[in-house]
Amino acid sequence: MSAPVLQVESLTGGYGPSQVLFGIDLEVHEGQVLTLLGRNGMGKTTSVRHLLGLNRAYSGEIRFLGQSITGLPADQIARRGMAVVPEGRQIFTNLSVEENLLAFAARRNGRGDPWTLDGVYTQFPRLKERRHNGGGQLSGGEQQMLAIGRALMTNPHLLILDEATEGLAPLVREEIWTCLKRLRETGLTIIVIDKYIRRLIGLADRHVILEKGRVVWAGSSPELEARQDLWADYLSV
Repeated sequence: MSAPVLQVESLTGGYGPSQVLFGIDLEVHEGQVLTLLGRNGMGKTTSVRHLLGLNRAYSGEIRFLGQSITGLPADQIARRGMAVVPEGRQIFTNLSVEENLLAFAARRNGRGDPWTLDGVYTQFPRLKERRHNGGGQLSGGEQQMLAIGRALMTNPHLLILDEATEGLAPLVREEIWTCLKRLRETGLTIIVIDKYIRRLIGLADRHVILEKGRVVWAGSSPELEARQDLWADYLSV
């Protein structure tokens, strides 16, 4: 197997003096989909913030594309090809759909088939229909499509989706799952945080369960399917 796109070793961190993460280990290889699972408040989003350079690690190491990015600022990590669809979407509501997409256009992964406006519009026809509308005029589902399209426009090596389908109507949620399946088929490396375990088992290669800032289990989709005791112990509300 090739070297990991992302490798995290013994990561500790948090917010100022409040420690949240206690020795996180995980890795994801090229073309794989990895999930971070756990109840609310167990360290999933905090882990993502450390990967993106938004929080500084207390100790441990984060390697991306074979190089340490521990301690690098967020803008440098983004330019190396890590993109996020954040919880809450965080699109620019005063820009049009098309302006939101073009503002993030880049060629960070160097692939010969880059994501372009046309590619994003093919993936999300509704965005093409609304391309001249302001971001603040979109529904929640449309904003999520825009947030995904914006991240794809950077042509990342690694795409991270935090709460990918949170708060979406069932039909829109289904559209997002279809999108993620297509992205997997393109060979994009992805980390997903979501609560729909059965859908994630069908999508992802590997899963990491967090409990109070610690990895309590990691394994493949077949292994997680066979361990439904873990669902009750660590994933149910």
